[in-house]
Amino acid sequence: MKQLEVQIMGQSYLLGCPEGGEERLRAAVARVHDTMTRIRDAGKVRARDRIAVLTALNLAFDVSDRPAGAAAPAASSAAGPDDARWADLVQRLDDALQDDAGRAL
Repeated sequence: MKQLEVQIMGQSYLLGCPEGGEERLRAAVARVHDTMTRIRDAGKVRARDRIAVLTALNLAFDVSDRPAGAAAPAASSAAGPDDARWADLVQRLDDALQDDAGRAL
């Protein structure tokens, strides 16, 4: 397995990659980086862990909306976040993290 060093929001990651999968991995990294940057730049969320969770939710939501076998949209053509959807996701994330914090105490 090959290893690629990539950057997401200024942080380096060393990722394992199967032979021949470099282009797909780089496209995935670009999509994650672009989505995380868009969330951060919207100014509503600053904590990296929350940005990462919102990004994961956003990408999973996008995948669940696509018909089986449909290709993912290119990172450069991704639309900006819908404010109502993001507000709902941020609220749900806050609620979930609050619940986790209460259980840890």
